Amino acid sequence: MITIPQIVPVLGAEEREEVLKVMDSGFITEGKKTREFADEIAKYFGIPHALIVNNATVALTIALQGLGIGPGDEVIVPDFTFIATANAVSLA
Repeated sequence: MITIPQIVPVLGAEEREEVLKVMDSGFITEGKKTREFADEIAKYFGIPHALIVNNATVALTIALQGLGIGPGDEVIVPDFTFIATANAVSLA
């Protein structure tokens, strides 16, 4: 069987060093680097705040909630998409 990878990560010594720093900090998801990343994203887009989440389902759900989408609202999603799209609507 031949497999075709979706992506081939290109990771070098610098990336490894940064990942190890995060692991050594004891905070994998909510530590200093996460806050720094959120601050850099906000700065880049010229907005006061940015929120870093762990996946697209959470990001889409938060976006829908921010728009006031909730039970009883109609949300049209594409039929050719990842399940996160429909799951986010269900969660909202």
